[in-house]
Amino acid sequence: MHDRSTRQSQRSGTVLAADVGGSFIRLARSTHPGNIELLEKLPTPADSWEEFGCALETTLRTHAPNEEWPLALSIAGLVDPDTTTALSANIPCITGHKLSLELGERLQRRVIAANDADCLTLAEAIEGAGKGHDIVFCAVLGTGVGGGLVVDGRLVRGKGGLTGEWGHGPILNTSVDLDGQTVLVPRFSCGCGQSGCVDTVGGARGIERLHRFLNAADATSHEIIQDWLDGCQMAGRTISAYLQLVADPLAAVVNVTGTSIIPVGGGLATASELISAIDEAVRARILRKTEQPIVVPGIFGSDGGLVGAAILGHQA
Repeated sequence: MHDRSTRQSQRSGTVLAADVGGSFIRLARSTHPGNIELLEKLPTPADSWEEFGCALETTLRTHAPNEEWPLALSIAGLVDPDTTTALSANIPCITGHKLSLELGERLQRRVIAANDADCLTLAEAIEGAGKGHDIVFCAVLGTGVGGGLVVDGRLVRGKGGLTGEWGHGPILNTSVDLDGQTVLVPRFSCGCGQSGCVDTVGGARGIERLHRFLNAADATSHEIIQDWLDGCQMAGRTISAYLQLVADPLAAVVNVTGTSIIPVGGGLATASELISAIDEAVRARILRKTEQPIVVPGIFGSDGGLVGAAILGHQA
């Protein structure tokens, strides 16, 4: 359903897309959704609003002098959809600025901005692993946990742009069953100011935190996952706890949104066996019983934000 309605509302012609991270800005040109041509990669002036605007102005003057081409930004941070006011720990200079208004005036073109997880979700929903599904929830499992929601081909951003932030909801049950023994996992402090958020255990750092708590041993998430695949008992305890803690809230997301597919982005998306195990645990907990996978690896990887920003520009 969403493919038809999205095509009807898409902008024809060229749009510009920029993936704005804490370290780099990647600028691309797109002539149709799903197609991007990388134009330039430049360092992000993360600490100076003036230098940030100047960097965009200079690169657009070089690569995109046509002011009729809108610019869509994928931002590593929150973007209020009503005001486009940004909040970003990785790019502190943009915090408090109204991106569409202020950059639009400076760059003399229309500017659209959204959170990078939202852009990734849009990419996976329209051109990626969620293509053909009416409701797509994307789970970002990177250093921490994020997400986004697309319904009928359109982002559902919500008040303050907070839709999809399941990582900052509480772990539903911190008691995990490990080989018949009940273990109570602490509600770890979260960077958002709360305690017990899914973000504290659901990403790569969360796996490492769980491993340290359960086994009094330090290892990287990559090492833990590989050891789990190799049959290591300690790593097996960690991943078992991880699956229980993450599958409960993700199953709640499925029941609440009605999504039929959850593409996974972020660094953990490359661990296909882990994603498969999450999928099995989630499907065991949801109301709608299905043999079809729901939690699947996304297909765009690090390009998801850029592809999604381009789609956002075409829809604007």
